[in-house]
Amino acid sequence: MKKTLLILGLGTTMLSSCVTLGKYEALEATNNQIRKEHYVTRQELLDLQEEYSTLQRQYQQQSTDLADMQAVRLNQDDSIHLLQAQIGDLQLAVDTLIENYSQKIAGQNKSLAQAQSLLASRTKELTQKDKDLAAKDKALDAKEKAMKEKEAEMQRKYNALEKQEAATKKALQAKEKELESVRNSVTKALVGFKDKGLKVEVKDSKVYVSMESKLMFASGSWTVSKEGQEAIKGLAKVLEENPDLNIMVEGHTDNVAFKSATAVKDNWDLSVMRATAIVKLILQHGPKINPARIEASGHSEYAPKVANDTPANKAINRRTEIILTPDLNALLKAVK
Repeated sequence: MKKTLLILGLGTTMLSSCVTLGKYEALEATNNQIRKEHYVTRQELLDLQEEYSTLQRQYQQQSTDLADMQAVRLNQDDSIHLLQAQIGDLQLAVDTLIENYSQKIAGQNKSLAQAQSLLASRTKELTQKDKDLAAKDKALDAKEKAMKEKEAEMQRKYNALEKQEAATKKALQAKEKELESVRNSVTKALVGFKDKGLKVEVKDSKVYVSMESKLMFASGSWTVSKEGQEAIKGLAKVLEENPDLNIMVEGHTDNVAFKSATAVKDNWDLSVMRATAIVKLILQHGPKINPARIEASGHSEYAPKVANDTPANKAINRRTEIILTPDLNALLKAVK
């Protein structure tokens, strides 16, 4: 009985620490019921044992009386046999009751063991879930840390980009100012040719010096006129003073076909020859200019400024353009 009560106590302790409140209350109620039934059974057993002891004493007393009354024994045999039969029946009833309650307690112990097993299984499952949750929390913490590091890195890059953007903007502003200064210098150097087909303008961060053919070349010729040479001479001095400018010389014609018996046979050849003639003059009058800064190209009639539909428009399209562009490498160095 004490062992059973100890198991019930341990079961109650385990139930109170490992299961949810609802399951605990259900198991606690079952346990209380078993305790009540066990107490009733034990009380009934004690009562039967007391009754059995009383009967035993009665039997002993009757046996004593029987010894004293041997004379009348033969007359009381039926009563003695009946009493012995009653005692036997009572003993059998007690034994049967004890057996039944023993089986009932065994069944209750089995149920309690099953409940404890289920509780242990649920506890193990909850423990595993706790471990899984802890692992997920750890992984989440790692991801959060990585995300914060990534955000910090992005912020550093953003700050660096902002700094670089500011430096680039500053450098571009400086280059724009430099280009405007170049334009002013070129305009000043070529001021005498303003009304003779020469135009200076800043467009797309470049300085364009556009010279019409009437200023530079005779019709069908790629030899620079004296007036054109004077213009190039003044321009070359400005280019010497601005070594960070790249120089592109482009030759253009109208759509009137050029025919010649020389090696220069068409408008393509003519536009290229005029461009290279200008390049050679620039280098001649600007000996400090690095030839690697200069490029020459011919576009023939295929890059007109206006439609070739009138003599005036054709004159506009017959031109040489000198395009001055800031050196990007110098700009990048300024940004860095």
